[in-house]
Amino acid sequence: MPKRLLLFVSLLGLAAPAFAVDPAIKKQLEKLDPSTRLEQSCDTEAMSRINNDSTGFKPDKVIAYTFKDPVAGDNSLQAPGAVFRSKGDWYHLSYNCITGPQHINVRELDYQIGDKVPREKWDKYYLYD
Repeated sequence: MPKRLLLFVSLLGLAAPAFAVDPAIKKQLEKLDPSTRLEQSCDTEAMSRINNDSTGFKPDKVIAYTFKDPVAGDNSLQAPGAVFRSKGDWYHLSYNCITGPQHINVRELDYQIGDKVPREKWDKYYLYD
């Protein structure tokens, strides 16, 4: 393969998003306003990453704003007060997310799982089964 072609193919890999979005999810995200799309893209990617990591959690819901409002940038979201639900229990979650300019493709996501939220606090924070 010629050197230029090899370099071009390598650069294409750098331009692509870090995490691919399912076409059905992309179609739904495109219907949302940009700020909601940013949050939902990051929540969806956090759920997917936790599910695929070796943590043993199987999240079916992520909420970015339960304990503290998220902070949005142009193409980023910091969610220090998020939660996720796994196997019927809620857990504290903090994440930092960077998307592309359309807020669909997540380029970077760092997260930290915290403690289980005690069931007696669920009503206070509008958490549910």
